[in-house]
Amino acid sequence: MKDIHFYFDFISPYAWLGFQAQPQALQGISHSVHYKPIVFGALLKHHGQLGPAEIPAKRDWTYRQVQWLAKQQGEDLRMPSAHPFNPLALLRLAVASQAGGQPSRYVCEKIFQHVWCTGLDAADAERSAALTAQLAPAQDPASPAVKTQLQNWTQEAIEAGVFGVPSWVVDGKVFWGQDALPMLRAYLLGDDWFNGPGWQGVSEIAVGIRRQA
Repeated sequence: MKDIHFYFDFISPYAWLGFQAQPQALQGISHSVHYKPIVFGALLKHHGQLGPAEIPAKRDWTYRQVQWLAKQQGEDLRMPSAHPFNPLALLRLAVASQAGGQPSRYVCEKIFQHVWCTGLDAADAERSAALTAQLAPAQDPASPAVKTQLQNWTQEAIEAGVFGVPSWVVDGKVFWGQDALPMLRAYLLGDDWFNGPGWQGVSEIAVGIRRQA
């Protein structure tokens, strides 16, 4: 059985699409998925990047593309009334849902649906309170333990080489983006390509020029 670590932030529509596509991609493969919410903003800060929604032209394209991808995938996706938004409360709710800190797929699905299936404000206080009551978390989402766990998973993701969400990490290999799921499946099925230069040799490619900030 393969242990797969799924790093995600509810702020990402690609994470929702990847979450939904994951079961089919892993069908027939002995595996265990560990759902680990992380703070995408902290990831961007670490790598010195802007998020897609922080670049106006890219923001428009992202919102168009994810709705198209949802249509192709046969998934329900309705843009929240405001995006980006502060996802911390939802991330902490996910972490707090279980006594051990790691949320179930059911909990993640409910929170993703709260964001991506209603067209409403994902950060609305009344809606968030209703969601919290529905999920009845085992821990206080505002507790220091929950905040620390979220920080730890974010740092764990950074140390694993994660630079974006969604990302799946297995055997030290990072598979980024919902469109990487076929690649992840091929690896788990033992495709020998992953032992060759296509995967192993990319770090040997020289950097020809570096752009000055």
